[in-house]
Amino acid sequence: MNKPSFAGLGVGEPFLTTLTRNNISEPTPIQAEAIPLLLAGRDLIGSAPTGTGKTAAYLLPSLTRLVQASPGKGKGPRVLVLTPTRELAQQVAKSAHSYTFGVPRVKTLCVTGGESYGQQNKLLSAPHEVLVATPGRLMDQMRSGRIDFSRLEVLVLDEADRMLDMGFSEDVLSIVDKLPVERQTILFSATLSRSVRALANRLLKDPAILEVAQIAAQRGAIDQHVIYVDDMQHKHQLLHHWLSAESLEQAIVFTATKRDAEQLATQLDEAGLSAAALHGDLVQRQRTRTLTRLRTGECRVLVATDIAARGIDVASITHVINFDLPKFAEDYVHRIGRTGRAGATGTAISFVSRNDVGALRRIERFIGDKVKVSIVEGMEGRFRPGSSGGGGGGPGGPGAGRREFRGAGAGAGKPRPAKPQDRYSREGQRPRVPREAGEGRAPTRERQGVAPVGRPSHAPRDGAHAAPRRDNNRPANAHRGRGAGRNERGSSRSGFAQD
Repeated sequence: MNKPSFAGLGVGEPFLTTLTRNNISEPTPIQAEAIPLLLAGRDLIGSAPTGTGKTAAYLLPSLTRLVQASPGKGKGPRVLVLTPTRELAQQVAKSAHSYTFGVPRVKTLCVTGGESYGQQNKLLSAPHEVLVATPGRLMDQMRSGRIDFSRLEVLVLDEADRMLDMGFSEDVLSIVDKLPVERQTILFSATLSRSVRALANRLLKDPAILEVAQIAAQRGAIDQHVIYVDDMQHKHQLLHHWLSAESLEQAIVFTATKRDAEQLATQLDEAGLSAAALHGDLVQRQRTRTLTRLRTGECRVLVATDIAARGIDVASITHVINFDLPKFAEDYVHRIGRTGRAGATGTAISFVSRNDVGALRRIERFIGDKVKVSIVEGMEGRFRPGSSGGGGGGPGGPGAGRREFRGAGAGAGKPRPAKPQDRYSREGQRPRVPREAGEGRAPTRERQGVAPVGRPSHAPRDGAHAAPRRDNNRPANAHRGRGAGRNERGSSRSGFAQD
């Protein structure tokens, strides 16, 4: 059976030329199914794992419309793409620029929080065809009367599940109320939850539904491991071991909170590992500079919250380390999808403590497979599921299926001395404070008297010189200056800052 081609799917010039220039020769399964439906004008609900090419699946048919002159008059966009985060918006805008290279009269704008209003106002005043935006800043610009939707033909909701998780449902509905009724609406989501389906029922007309599973070859591109940890010191030792591996080119380390990301990045950078933090409290200039350092190779380790789980595509990322497991099982798939991209292979390591066993089981149910349990020789922990209050038994029973790792690394070959305390205190047992996606858990404090690897041994014990507890209603980065940590509408929902 002949494999489909972009030309056979109905994609014509000049986009075939731009695809060839970008070394894209064969459509992925989601592209092969979605492109013909969208070219025929159908509304679409699509569900596909990260890294399967869904951006091109909706952009190529939408951009094909732009080859013909608009039937309406105006200077506003003909294609609107809404994304939950700035990073994903910038990635989509970059793809649109790439696909339309050399196509006349096609201009793409990206409107997100954290950018200068003056510069955005100037760009919006000129004719443009594609607008990629985050809901908060788009609402601001709409209220100012700077957005003209009179000739809009296509609306795309990318990562709709994440937009709902971040509390953007009301904003999305308010935006849609201002759009032409006669339009094509495309919704992509990692999961088709009840809330996503409810939103789709309100916005789409007789949509086609595509659910594309991740093929085995793609799953096999990422070597996944679970390593059981006893306490924070054990976790830091294992982290330094993996970050010292010769096979590691670049890595993303995911933490549960913004504060943990900052502290861990500082510790790793001071230890000579060239690390930087990425989270929602950083202003856009800082976020852009950090991502540029990552893409140019200047930064070897990115320590991030789930803000980096979507929209970051850097081929040289060989390792993803879940320092903290994600709150939502689907975010695990997005996190590890930052490696093993574009035909490459990658490694995903997840540290699992006594209190993480339930989260691990939810992840395994979501992906439909067990994650193999591994150990690092000389750094074995005492905790195993099923041992003294440890929760459910692991795959094949305690210790079954374990894989040992040898080689150089911080602490490799040096057994960790036993400690009488075997209780690990999990971050996140306090009430959730709405922040950006994946950052709802309260900051953790180190175990008393246990200094993490990478921190000087004379570091103060927990509670000494600790920062004062932050008021939940105060933006996390209020000290940064006027407007820092606030969203575009001046709300105190600091978790959605400038997205």
